[in-house]
Amino acid sequence: MTVTSPQGFRAAGITAGLKASGKPDMALVVNDGPDRNAAAVFTSNRVAAAPVRWSKQVVTDGRVDAVVLNSGGANACTGPKGFQNTHTTAEKTADALGISAGDVVVCSTGLIGEQLPMDKIIPGIDSLASALSEDGGHDAAVAIMTTDTVPKEAVFTGADTQGVEFTIGGIAKGAGMLAPGLATMLVVLTTDAEVHPEVLDAALRDATRVTFDRADSDGCMSTNDTVVLMASGASGAVPDTAALTAGLTQVCAELARKLIGDAEGAAHDIAIRTFNAASERDAETVSRAVARSNLFKTAIFGKDPNWGRVLSAVGTTDAAFEPDSLNVSINGVQICQNGGIGQDRSLVDLEPREVLVEIDLAAGDAEATIWTNDLTHDYVHENSAYSS
Repeated sequence: MTVTSPQGFRAAGITAGLKASGKPDMALVVNDGPDRNAAAVFTSNRVAAAPVRWSKQVVTDGRVDAVVLNSGGANACTGPKGFQNTHTTAEKTADALGISAGDVVVCSTGLIGEQLPMDKIIPGIDSLASALSEDGGHDAAVAIMTTDTVPKEAVFTGADTQGVEFTIGGIAKGAGMLAPGLATMLVVLTTDAEVHPEVLDAALRDATRVTFDRADSDGCMSTNDTVVLMASGASGAVPDTAALTAGLTQVCAELARKLIGDAEGAAHDIAIRTFNAASERDAETVSRAVARSNLFKTAIFGKDPNWGRVLSAVGTTDAAFEPDSLNVSINGVQICQNGGIGQDRSLVDLEPREVLVEIDLAAGDAEATIWTNDLTHDYVHENSAYSS
C-alpha cells in the first residue's frame, strides 16, 4: 500500500538529525528500471524553493532515476547557497547510487528562510543508500512528515488490455499550506507500467487537476509543492492512456483526501460540491470561493449551518447563475431554496467529521468538488508557534 508496491522500486527513510524532535527526516525513492521514465508538476508560486527550480530542470528530458527528500527545512528563499546545497544533494545522491545528478529530483519541506544543515544531509544520503529496500516505502512516507500526524500512502492495481497487471503507488505529505498550483505538497508516485514520458505527463496533469488541485485547506500555496511520477516498466504491462489516468487519479484522490483529513487543527473535512453549473470552471470557482471563506469555515467549526455565508461567497464569483435560483444543502438538508429560506437549519447535523455542502447553480449540467476543512483554534495556535 505504498510507493514501493509497484515492481522496480526501492525506498528508505532515516533520521539524519535535521529535526530537533529526533524523528525521521530524510527519504529516498529509487527507480531500478528497466525504464526510468518520469513526469512532474510543481507549485506555480513565483517564490519557488531551490529544490523546485532544480527539479524542473531534471524532468525536462522525461527521465528520473531517484527522488531524495528531506523534512525539517524547506530550502526556500535561501539564495545561491541554497541552490548550491540542492545541487550538492543531487550530486551526493548520484554518487551513492552510481547514477547522474541530472536524473535526481530533490524535494525539501519545512521552515522557509533557513539554510539546510549540509553536515547532516550528506551523511544522511549515505545512510539512505544503505537502507534502500523494496519494503522501504512506509519508512519514506514517515520521513517526509512535518506537521503531519500520520503518513499518507495509497496504491492501485489494474490491468492492460492483455490482462497484464500493473500497480501505481504513492506517498504524500502535507497538513498546512494546502492550496493548489499545479500540485500540492510533496508527493512521490510510482508505477511499474511501461509508459512513455509524454503519456505520463498528460496523465499526471489530468489526475492532479481534479484531485490535488481541488484540495484547498487554507488557501496558502507552498513554495515547495512537487508531485513526481516515475515509471519502471518492470511489470511489462502497457495500459492505454485512459486506464493509466483512471488509476493514477484514484491514487491521487486518495492521497489528496488524506491530506485534507490531516489538515492542521481541523475538526471537520468539508466537501463543497457545486453542480448544475454552466461550466466546470464555474463550478470549481464557486466551490473554491466557499472553501476559502473564513466566515464559512469558522461557522462549520462552530457547528452552525450558516448558509448565508455560503451564498455571500458564491456571490463574489463571476459564475453564471441567477441569485433567486440558488439552492444550498448541508448534509442532505436543503436549508436554502431559490435564493431564500429553505428547511429549518436546526435539522442539519454537524457532529460528524465529514460535511457535504451542495450548491445548485441551476445554470447548466457541469459540476466540481473542492475539499477543505474548518478553521479552528488549534489551526491558529499551531501556525502561530510553527517557527518557534
